[in-house]
Amino acid sequence: MDNNTLSYNEALRELEELLRSIESPGADIDTLAAKVSRATELIKFCRSRLLKVEGEVKEILG
Repeated sequence: MDNNTLSYNEALRELEELLRSIESPGADIDTLAAKVSRATELIKFCRSRLLKVEGEVKEILG
């Protein structure tokens, strides 16, 4: 899914699914790098969203 249309909750769900897949005993080694790369993208996306919302909340409360 494209990060431009992704919600925080969707990104978190995808990240959790990737983590389960990566940690499973029968993990597919051929797709491991792609999964880790996508997980990294999702983590960056989630951090960015959290920082943005934190800033907005501070602004509202400030």
